[in-house]
Amino acid sequence: MAGVETPVLREPAPPGGAHRHRWATLAVLCVSLLIVSLDNTILNVALPAIVRSLDASSSELQLIVDSYVVVFAGLLLVIGSIGDRVGRKWVFMAGLAVFAGGSAASAFCTTPDALIGARAVMGLGGAAIMPSTLSILTNVFTGPGERARAIGIWSGTTGLGVAFGPVAGGWLLAHYWWGSVFLVNVPIALLGLVATWLVVPSSKNPAPRRADPAGALLSVAGMALFLWGIIEAPNRSWTSPLVVGALFLGAVSLAGFVLWERRASSPMLRTSLFRSRRFSAAMAAMALVIFALMGALFLLTQYLQFSLGFSAFDAGLRIAPVAAVILVAAPLSTALVRLVGTKPVVFTGVASITVGFVLISATSVSGTYGDILPALFMLGGGVGLAFAPLTESVMGSLPVDEAGVGSATNSAALQTGGALGVAVLGSLLNSRYQGRLEPLLRGHHIPLSVLQAITGSLGGALEVAARVGGSLGSQLSAAARQSFVSGMDVAMSVGAAVVAATAIAVALLLPSRDSSAGKASLRTSGPGEDRAARRS
Repeated sequence: MAGVETPVLREPAPPGGAHRHRWATLAVLCVSLLIVSLDNTILNVALPAIVRSLDASSSELQLIVDSYVVVFAGLLLVIGSIGDRVGRKWVFMAGLAVFAGGSAASAFCTTPDALIGARAVMGLGGAAIMPSTLSILTNVFTGPGERARAIGIWSGTTGLGVAFGPVAGGWLLAHYWWGSVFLVNVPIALLGLVATWLVVPSSKNPAPRRADPAGALLSVAGMALFLWGIIEAPNRSWTSPLVVGALFLGAVSLAGFVLWERRASSPMLRTSLFRSRRFSAAMAAMALVIFALMGALFLLTQYLQFSLGFSAFDAGLRIAPVAAVILVAAPLSTALVRLVGTKPVVFTGVASITVGFVLISATSVSGTYGDILPALFMLGGGVGLAFAPLTESVMGSLPVDEAGVGSATNSAALQTGGALGVAVLGSLLNSRYQGRLEPLLRGHHIPLSVLQAITGSLGGALEVAARVGGSLGSQLSAAARQSFVSGMDVAMSVGAAVVAATAIAVALLLPSRDSSAGKASLRTSGPGEDRAARRS
């Protein structure tokens, strides 16, 4: 901790030593953030156990997943704005309490409907926690150097949670019942509550704008409908009237939100922020980085379990190199940015992700885990290098008194990118899988329910093949695996093209160093208001 007081940074000491416990504050924020990040992927490995225990249908299973994400994403901007008005610490603590309550309720649910509702409560808590961690961090670490290092650690925690989710979920399921993937959140959240009360300083906008109920309604409706449409598209098809209707209404609501915010006298989100290339280019690139990470993890966890035959826990362990490399690369990226600038570091990271996708797209049905291991290191290294500098570019472009709604906008981009990654790459895989498999099944008298199981997923096809047995079962198993790997290769090829385009956009649009406009935005509140904003 000797480096905290170094005179080189020349940070003004805030009144009352509000930043005295800033590194302890960062630890509290990161541990709390970890449980929210884990929840994005830890549930996936528990879904089969939930089906068996609660007798959940496919549509109910999807709602169990969707209810969390839709509520989480839909309320981000509104709750971020509330944090700016009433105090980010108090919103963060409320989020921890709600998340703990929703997790405890989820663990002991006895019906699918009850679990859907409890997951929605968890989404409400997550929407208060995730943006609050970043806005509190930005207000506590006011020096650019320290803030960049703190954001590097924050980014590493986010990526670690997403990639480590399958490992944690697999281990818990190997030792306990499915509810343990939720119950593990409760003691961590409660400890976070106590620690937050003791060490985390409060901050808020000292001159908050009037409430913006119309903007809040439009943002909630737009984000919820748009995300629901994206998530449901792989299951109902992109041409389903429900999906098309949700996407259309969501897009209209979001467009209405933008138009309203441009004209409102007291907007919840200043749309002028998007005129800054540092802000808008970084946010778009970050959404596409998380698009790649979530999409790749979605495909790879299935490939490891169904094609290579690993258990859920063993598959999670084999994803762990992604998490390990993110954990190292994210803090390292901040030092590299100081040496060469934001653009080269982010470009290198995105290019590394592209190479990882290309390597996976060459996978064959006879491939082994060793064939994809180099790609896992490339993916983890790329995400780790790109994520922290992009987050710092977004948050460094914002006035400190608007950190809450700004970090919520950042979180909304992450949720949208992640949902798109799973939906788009998952849809491409399913289309290829079904397109290769259905011609092989024509002419066979197969009951409709069995046909739907075979074409619905590789797991369903392998289950049918095991029941059939013999040479026919072996042929079905081999054809299904071949179709799945072909679909994964197509999806990863398209993903590689998307990420390569992102690398080109980064090279053309992302500033390498802080622009004067970005620096000016940090001063919009004035030093006096900054100090007031950080007082408890």
